[in-house]
Amino acid sequence: MELSDIRKLIRLMEKAELTELEIDDSNQGLRVHLKRGGAGDANSSPVVHLVSPGGGVQAPNAGPAAHAAPPAAGGEVVLAPGTEYFTSPMVGTFYRAASPDSDSYVEVGARVNDESVLCIIEAMKVMNEIRAELKGEVLEILLENGEPVEFGQPLFLIKKG
Repeated sequence: MELSDIRKLIRLMEKAELTELEIDDSNQGLRVHLKRGGAGDANSSPVVHLVSPGGGVQAPNAGPAAHAAPPAAGGEVVLAPGTEYFTSPMVGTFYRAASPDSDSYVEVGARVNDESVLCIIEAMKVMNEIRAELKGEVLEILLENGEPVEFGQPLFLIKKG
């Protein structure tokens, strides 16, 4: 199971105000159990447990946390030195490519410069090319094609330099 799938499940839990969610996929031999907070604490972050076919608990695939220090006392993620989130300059719909048949503008590991197009954000039926505006390497793409995006929402994790 990919980190993006887990994020979607967490968003679903938050939207539906669920405190616990369990998915058992016998075909893949995978069980996912998400649980938020203690008794009556629906505002805390979900805890994720992936159970492998052998029954052992695994951590989900590495995501932004792999490039970040442990959360600070306030619960915010502290990024590793030299990395930063590239955030959305507008509200709209995120697309990784110019069309469904085209290759993505960038992949994980791609080197970008201030003129590199990272993605498109569609707003009011206008396709806006979003440029990197910095030099570095794409460490992670945080959204999937067609996902809605808010102003200031992280889109990419980039190592500057």
